[in-house]
Amino acid sequence: MKIRGDRQCKECETRWSYYETGEITCPECGSLRSVGVEDRKEHTASPVTLDLTDVRNRIDDVPISELAADAAEECRSFVRQYGFIDAGELQPLSDAYLAARELRHVAGYVEHTMRLTDDEEYYLLELIRGADQGERPEPAAVPDSVRDARGLAYATAVDHYRSDLRVYLDDHPDETARQLLSTLAEHGKRITALDGDVPLSTSEALVGTARSLGEYLATGDESSLAQAQHRLDTLGG
Repeated sequence: MKIRGDRQCKECETRWSYYETGEITCPECGSLRSVGVEDRKEHTASPVTLDLTDVRNRIDDVPISELAADAAEECRSFVRQYGFIDAGELQPLSDAYLAARELRHVAGYVEHTMRLTDDEEYYLLELIRGADQGERPEPAAVPDSVRDARGLAYATAVDHYRSDLRVYLDDHPDETARQLLSTLAEHGKRITALDGDVPLSTSEALVGTARSLGEYLATGDESSLAQAQHRLDTLGG
């Protein structure tokens, strides 16, 4: 959605950035009467952050299933509000967003499992400890039982990123990138149809392709475009 990010209050003439606050209410006097004072720019991002501090503080005090449910709720709120175009500038597909998506899916697995293995519990706790810091476990650390959770989470994350890339392409046309994006969509749909049950290398290649495309569109770096094509080739595209 294109919006005017700088706003000025009609009551007290205070100016502020909607891009930074996500609020149309004047931060000085509380008035709802304001006007935009700059050109409209595409903006899908919001000033939302993921904070799992409260969940981490209760690791030793509550059952693991309760931790999983609370972490999933925090991640659900975060990803629902998250966007990748900030005041017309395309942002990368971040590790924090990927980890939040994965934590949601792994938490769902935990909530429906009668008994967790030590590896599964450790993996969940690793996600809780690091997701909001942009830390996601390496593929080698993923237990086989939650491999599909990662695959599905990453396919979902890439699909949402791809949606914003399409929006960005409306203002910055690039037929080659659009064609690669279409191919990426087909791979994402295939992974989703398989409920994420694909090799971890496939999930990583999907993410890498989306990131390379985003980097190319944001910077014009031709090597990033070549990387995206190469990664699509590893996916069979």
